[in-house]
Amino acid sequence: MHLIAPSVLAADFTRLADDIAMVNRSEADWFHLDVMDGRFVPNITFGMFIIEAIAKMAIKPLDVHLMIVEPEKYVEQFKSAGADVITVHYEACPHLHRTLQQIKATGAKAGVALNPHTPVSVLEDLIEDIDLVCLMSVNPGFGGQRFIYQTIPKIRKLREMIVTANASTLIEIDGGVGLQNAESLLQAGANVLVAGSSVFSAKDPEATIKALKAFEKNTL
Repeated sequence: MHLIAPSVLAADFTRLADDIAMVNRSEADWFHLDVMDGRFVPNITFGMFIIEAIAKMAIKPLDVHLMIVEPEKYVEQFKSAGADVITVHYEACPHLHRTLQQIKATGAKAGVALNPHTPVSVLEDLIEDIDLVCLMSVNPGFGGQRFIYQTIPKIRKLREMIVTANASTLIEIDGGVGLQNAESLLQAGANVLVAGSSVFSAKDPEATIKALKAFEKNTL
């Protein structure tokens, strides 16, 4: 069964507790939290304090996506704040294997995100050490962007790599995900769908999450 991870960046921060409660009630599986530093991406969002606050309200795992330079400096702090999954960008980690081991040493699951221009082949030698690969299906930095459809063949290539390595790595898709493309993503081999605007801007967010969860997965 695939997982749905609503992206809190798209929530209404004037009523954040209500939106967290909605996700808790819903069929969603994770909370997806985008941390941006204004350096790796041209935007600044939130850090440890907000994650700590969300962790106090959330009853589901926190999937923390670090779109920051030098993420290795902050891994332990994000774990202490409540992160269950910590994802770093391949493009920001010159010593990626070391950073993955650092994340796992905290007890969190270790994820790697790839920007749209980065081929999945760069992870071939590390795939067995990665719990989750987050394929960016928009350019990272801002919510509400249009989905890049070249992501679908990338999912298929990554799924083949995971199967060949007999690994248990999950494939997460982040950016422009909604009811219009969820089935195609799952059929290509995705396991986790990050949905931001498509959930929080919907007239009935819980019903949208339910519909995203209801799609059948038919993969390799």
